[in-house]
Amino acid sequence: MSDILCMYFSRTGNTKTAMEELAAALGAELAELRDGVDRSGTKGYLRSGMDAMRRTVAPVLPFETEKPLANYKLVILGTPVWAGRCSSVTRGFLKEQGHLLTNVSYVLLRGGNGKCEEVYQQMDNYLSQPHCTAVSLRAGSVGYHFWQEEFLRQTRAFLEAQEVRD
Repeated sequence: MSDILCMYFSRTGNTKTAMEELAAALGAELAELRDGVDRSGTKGYLRSGMDAMRRTVAPVLPFETEKPLANYKLVILGTPVWAGRCSSVTRGFLKEQGHLLTNVSYVLLRGGNGKCEEVYQQMDNYLSQPHCTAVSLRAGSVGYHFWQEEFLRQTRAFLEAQEVRD
């Protein structure tokens, strides 16, 4: 049983792929977030953007993890960036469950060149303390693997520091 949980929402598969890679590298448990809303195709793309801009959320569907959220040493939350915000599915999860999370890291998948670092602070608003580590990745970009490896390095350093405290 892992002490690390990688949770994600992915509309197109980019976030899913990134989170699968990170979970494998860290030996972490993987869980998908869903809200039951059809977000496929052009209509789904437009709906997702509008949901993000309006900050609307649908209830997150039940998900299963090996242990309660509060019992993980680290929860890594992966989300696409929609209209300069985290996905409405991720926002819904944070609104419902954010208070249960003690150590959180973020993985953002973006389509544009900007790093979208303001999204980290938007997500922190739903937590009792700020995130531990974070990375903003662009699928298919030249720097994708470099920044992914840097995130893994920072995450491992954070976990080692936690073990020293325990």
